[in-house]
Amino acid sequence: MRFDRATALLLIFAAALGSCSNNEGNDVFTGVIEGTTVQVPALTGGKIVALYADTGDRVDTGQILAQVDTTDLVYQRMQLEAASTEVDVQEEIAATALERAKADLDYVRQRYERVSSLLDGGAVTEQAVDDARIALRNAESAYETASQQVRTVQAKGRSLSAQLSSVEKRIRDASVAAPIGGTVTGKYYEAGEAVPQMRPLFEILETEEVWVKIYVGEERLPSLKVGQTARVGASGLGEPISGTIAWISPEAEFTPKQILTPEVRTSLVYAVKVVIDNKDGVLKHGMPVEVHLE
Repeated sequence: MRFDRATALLLIFAAALGSCSNNEGNDVFTGVIEGTTVQVPALTGGKIVALYADTGDRVDTGQILAQVDTTDLVYQRMQLEAASTEVDVQEEIAATALERAKADLDYVRQRYERVSSLLDGGAVTEQAVDDARIALRNAESAYETASQQVRTVQAKGRSLSAQLSSVEKRIRDASVAAPIGGTVTGKYYEAGEAVPQMRPLFEILETEEVWVKIYVGEERLPSLKVGQTARVGASGLGEPISGTIAWISPEAEFTPKQILTPEVRTSLVYAVKVVIDNKDGVLKHGMPVEVHLE
């Protein structure tokens, strides 16, 4: 019968959990070390013109890992910049027209008020007042039209500005940077290939802080609390490493069936996450360990 690494680890885990279930006083639990794995996507899709990292490389946060072609985006930015310049000119013309319409409106309003004041004295006819009133309405309409034109051009300018910002962001995103520091554990494309937008380019594993999940019975749960110290040991480590309980599940669950012996499959347990400072890199992702709860 053929066993892979994952199967072997699960069997070790099952054996340990089975042992714990038969001994309520046992404070040793078995789990598997895990680091933080991040898929690094291509926020901008296109042809990959350069790759600066490979599987196994250690990378830092913010380090450029790949460059996606931006030729079309640069041309699009140039078009938007030209359109923005045109809108700036249109806005100047519209503003000038608005100023002229405002001046005309002020003049016509003053004339209407003057003509209206002369009507009672008989110095002007009612027809003259009506004509002045019509001229005032026309001037108000012209002023409103000029105001609408200014708002229309300004709205177009804001739209172009938003489009330009979007294109500039896509150009920046074409330089794919590492979101975290760690080791490159996966590279999914080669230079010259086309990557779709949001498709992962790399996988990065960060192991400066690792964690292990164990499962404890309800009889042990009252003595555990977040922040409590635990000791983590593994074959070849020598002295156990100190860890801290970071999370205790608020809900009971059946022991995971895929890693259990038939005898303990129906046991209700609580998941407990223990984090360990691993800046020296002693603990490896996938390493089986024993967790001693104090």
